[in-house]
Amino acid sequence: MSGHSKWASIKHKKAATDAKRGAAFTKVTREITAAAKDGGRNIETNIRLRAAIARAREVNMPNSNIENAIKKGTGELPGIIYESFIFDAYGPGGVALLIEGLTDNKNRTTAEIRNILAKKNGSLAGAGSTAWMFATKGFISIEKNKANEDELMNVILEAGAEDMRTEGNYYEITSEPATFEAVKDAIKAKKISMVTAEITKIPNSTIRIQGHEAKQLLELMEALEDYEDVQAVHANFDIPDEELEKAAQG
Repeated sequence: MSGHSKWASIKHKKAATDAKRGAAFTKVTREITAAAKDGGRNIETNIRLRAAIARAREVNMPNSNIENAIKKGTGELPGIIYESFIFDAYGPGGVALLIEGLTDNKNRTTAEIRNILAKKNGSLAGAGSTAWMFATKGFISIEKNKANEDELMNVILEAGAEDMRTEGNYYEITSEPATFEAVKDAIKAKKISMVTAEITKIPNSTIRIQGHEAKQLLELMEALEDYEDVQAVHANFDIPDEELEKAAQG
């Protein structure tokens, strides 16, 4: 998972800027609506909705917006019906990509994503070509200076986490999706701040890339993530932290 925490940190910082906040609102609104449509409004039983609302609060979305998005999903308010999609793709250096999103027009979205990939040295792959390389997991990253390693390990294992490893300046914690909320709550209870906490796709193995290919890959991922129909882009890259930092500053 090398680079995963650093990239997550960079994305969160960028999402906090005014220029990105509007796009973040759009994406999370869609996710809340789709989650409520598929699983109802009860956050105790609808894990996807609970996670989407948590994301909304991270970007300071007003409660009224959250409630309206839920109502559109449950049919209490009129709204657009969004369809989930997953695209398998490859980027520079042979890095596997898994692109997830929500759209009201699958043909338009397919053409747009194909166009972004073509312009940024990537290509669409056949269905399932890359999906098998990723596992759905709860993922939490914490800066090492925010917690004692042994104490943190005890807290997260008792709450049901699978594993914790050190990557650069971060602790990276993984769990099954079903125990993710319990692990996150246990960390919060200890007043330990988290860089990121989400249910995501974790690669089973990674590809080391650097230099020009790393720069191209990160530009491709940013272009895909900036497209409003895309909710998340997962990749099995291993890029040195210093190159990720350079990309963030560029």
